[in-house]
Amino acid sequence: MSVTSTNVSPAPETSGSTEGDVSQDFTAPARAHWLRRLMQDRAASLALLTLALVILGAIFAPILATHDPASNSRSVMTPPAWMAMGKAEHWLGTDGQGRDIYSRLLYGARLTLLIGFMAVGLGGFFGSLLGLLSAFNQKIDPWIMRTMDVLLSFPAILLALALVAVMGQGIVPIVIALGISSIPDCARVARGIAIGVMKQEFIEAGRAVGLSNLQLFNRYLVRNAISSIMIFISLRFGQTILIGATLSFLGLGARPPASELGMMASQGREFLLFAPHIAVIPSVLIFIIVLSANVAGDALRDVLDPRLQA
Repeated sequence: MSVTSTNVSPAPETSGSTEGDVSQDFTAPARAHWLRRLMQDRAASLALLTLALVILGAIFAPILATHDPASNSRSVMTPPAWMAMGKAEHWLGTDGQGRDIYSRLLYGARLTLLIGFMAVGLGGFFGSLLGLLSAFNQKIDPWIMRTMDVLLSFPAILLALALVAVMGQGIVPIVIALGISSIPDCARVARGIAIGVMKQEFIEAGRAVGLSNLQLFNRYLVRNAISSIMIFISLRFGQTILIGATLSFLGLGARPPASELGMMASQGREFLLFAPHIAVIPSVLIFIIVLSANVAGDALRDVLDPRLQA
């Protein structure tokens, strides 16, 4: 029987999942509506602006940096410019090897954000795919979810720590470890959202008119679940940044002379008593990034979740 996409249309929003089922209409008027609501939230606007500035600073680090982040100088442990004995040349001071902290901060934010985006993308993609497949095909559901339950029995930081210890130090191992540690949570949330979508009438209607499983999965299940999954991934981003910085602080992340915020904080802990700025400044930037990501993610959830709107 010949069927076109006009025979069955996905519902604009779904409900009924016990694990946070939501979906959202992303037409142009709908996008304008939730963007307007998002901008009306002052905390969310400030968080998004802060994240945008950090991201722009990381992208344009070669232009904004005043020094080579790996070059040493004789100005060892110089305090910030606004403190006594500070120098305008190094307005955030220098570290224990005379490297400019401002320049290293820009490059460190670039590497930290890159690790976070890659890890969240990796974990979000595979976790969401497993969760959607689990809800769509009941035969493989027990196998996938019991595996996720085993992984969820380990705290994310311990799982990532074990994986990095096995794979070794470096950017690629830490991205893979953080991505794998994110898969169970993403799979569990995606499955809960997909179960609610699968209960909708348009899924049954699609089956009734003879749509293939691939068409049902791509055209209706993914489209109605993707917005809710993206909300969770945005909330996961801040946690991933924090775990990645923790691993780098423990010496399992980037290798010197690369700049990474967690590694910079670790290198400055030896000088906390007489040069606290070396460790405090990168730690404050980590705090700002994680806080801004969490606030923005919460605001995005409040705007896109139809139950909260009601």
